[in-house]
Amino acid sequence: MVDVNDDASDGGYRRVEVLTGPGRRRRWSDEAKARIVAETLEPGAVVADVARRWQVCSQQVFIWRRAMLRAPAALAFVPIVPEVSPPTAKPSAASAIEVELAGAVLRVPSGTDAALLTTVLRAIRGSAT
Repeated sequence: MVDVNDDASDGGYRRVEVLTGPGRRRRWSDEAKARIVAETLEPGAVVADVARRWQVCSQQVFIWRRAMLRAPAALAFVPIVPEVSPPTAKPSAASAIEVELAGAVLRVPSGTDAALLTTVLRAIRGSAT
């Protein structure tokens, strides 16, 4: 017979804790973080509820949200579509490029100083935020 001596005084059993939920120091992919943050940006969403559903601390969600809102937007390329003109026509001095940015339309005539154009585009972009 095996005699087991434990420290439990009268019941003979010990307290057992069962830990449930995710382990700590999980690694979240950028896609998962973006999905969680996107849920918090929906109208009527509560960050604490979203965090609880994903089993993550709400403070962590706020950190991800702040980082993603401060991150520069990905650059998108816009195709340039030339106006169709007869092949014999020479470019006129009035030819220009139209740029639509942040709700503003900017007509840039040929020969415009590149530094000036850069300054104007940055000002338009900055006023949109």
